[in-house]
Amino acid sequence: MIHPTAIIEPGAQLGDNVSVGPYSYIGNDVVIGDNCIIESHVVIKGPSTIGSGNHIYQFASVGEACQDKKYKDEPTQLIMGDNNIIRECATIHRGTIQDQGVTKIGSNNLFMAYTHVAHDAVIGSNVIFSNGASVAGHVHVGDWAILAGNTGVHQFCKIGAHAFIGMYSGVSKDVPPFVTTTGTPAKPAAINTEGMKRRGFSSEEIMAVRRAYKALYRKGLSLDEAVAAMQQEASEFAAVQQMIDFLDTSDRGIIR
Repeated sequence: MIHPTAIIEPGAQLGDNVSVGPYSYIGNDVVIGDNCIIESHVVIKGPSTIGSGNHIYQFASVGEACQDKKYKDEPTQLIMGDNNIIRECATIHRGTIQDQGVTKIGSNNLFMAYTHVAHDAVIGSNVIFSNGASVAGHVHVGDWAILAGNTGVHQFCKIGAHAFIGMYSGVSKDVPPFVTTTGTPAKPAAINTEGMKRRGFSSEEIMAVRRAYKALYRKGLSLDEAVAAMQQEASEFAAVQQMIDFLDTSDRGIIR
């Protein structure tokens, strides 16, 4: 399962049934869970902890030191969950001591070719990064979000759960849950109706989210007025409450 040309440093820990392809490098302080597939020419450095069932394709760089000029080789971390797919030439960097010192990635994510996850990012589960999508340092991406091709997200921004970031969007403020964006700078376009249908949301909840979106973006209300209008349905529809909770914790302000 380990190709003879692969280099596995003595401090690395590999679980059961791990495959490592030709010319790959796995450094010290790397822990890889069971049933992972590491294709050829992959570089994994640590401290990094990678869960089970992950598939990392050729020329990906995982757990490398970050590109932040303040970084001085402190022993920061990457922590990754299970069953992630990391495609060709994707790059994922460890954290910095200016934040929590760790980049976190959940489970069941797809990072397509040439995607980038910068230092201290927190990526949920069931997320898709399409080809060329990149997030800067300290970005948080919620569960089930999709970043379309060549999306760029500014540092410290938050992308809400189930949001759909349209192709070539330049995101410089927070994107609430369920919202679809378009353009640069990213602007709200609609709710992610198709994504909600695929994930089993009822038609009633989808309609409630659509009404919340209209209050937030289509009625000319202030943010406080929009939240007050949304509160009327929050007790009945968890998705609307999820939107309100996101708005309450937004530091950069939302796209409007």
